[in-house]
Amino acid sequence: MQKIKELLFSLLLTAGLAGPTFAQAETIKLRADLNGSSEVPPNPSLATGTGEVTFDTVTKTLTWSISFTGLSGAAIGAHFHGPGETGRNAGIVLPFASAVSPITGSKAVSDMQAADILAGKWYINVHTERNPGGEIRGQLLK
Repeated sequence: MQKIKELLFSLLLTAGLAGPTFAQAETIKLRADLNGSSEVPPNPSLATGTGEVTFDTVTKTLTWSISFTGLSGAAIGAHFHGPGETGRNAGIVLPFASAVSPITGSKAVSDMQAADILAGKWYINVHTERNPGGEIRGQLLK
């Protein structure tokens, strides 16, 4: 009987079923290239920007660093918008504490928000007085 228990334990161990499993943390890198032609509707702004974002799949924490230059004036707002695919507008889902480049921060997101982020349905938008709907925009993609 002891031999059968040892054999069964060995098989379960080999299959990974003998003990508790722990979630493996994965950090997913995302990027957004911000420009006026990505706005909806597009605008002729020569400003550019970059969003470097990481997402921790275990803690569901989004961490970002966003920089931009060449805006038509001071940024009056900057946010993550979603859910919205490329070419579609969506509401603000996460405002940034500052609109001064570079913008950095982090925040835990919900399961639904995480699914939208990983599906490419969030974008970064930087607003100015001249372009209150958004001067530069970039879709957050893996």
